[in-house]
Amino acid sequence: MEIILKDDIKGLGYKDDVVTVKPGYGRNYLIPQGLAILATESNKKVLAENLKQASHKAEKVKTEAEAIANSIGDLELSIGAKAGESGKIFGAVTALQIADSLKAKGFDIDRRKISFSSDIKMLGEYTVLLDLHKEVKKEITIKVVEE
Repeated sequence: MEIILKDDIKGLGYKDDVVTVKPGYGRNYLIPQGLAILATESNKKVLAENLKQASHKAEKVKTEAEAIANSIGDLELSIGAKAGESGKIFGAVTALQIADSLKAKGFDIDRRKISFSSDIKMLGEYTVLLDLHKEVKKEITIKVVEE
């Protein structure tokens, strides 16, 4: 079943992408939640026209995302956490903590655009992926240190 996404959906695609999903997922979840519409010929034509009209704005958004990625550069964040003797922290470092730390450095990035491969539950260095735009991704290093 082909659908047109109305929002970014992690693991599936970005807004205005035409993707193929299983019929049950599309009919029972994506379309009723307002996250997608059926990719009929008329909807595809409307999408093409909207994309054509919004291409200038989209280019500006991409340029801004690239500027943010360049200004971040090789930034290393240090996040403090309470830890036990073995180096295991109490709880976990979350995307919200990383977003707050980035905001303190002057970068306003939504927590939903921050992802990491595994839970951060030990002291040490980790690589975090910032999804700034569908074509602009930036990896940063965070150090989890004991408070």
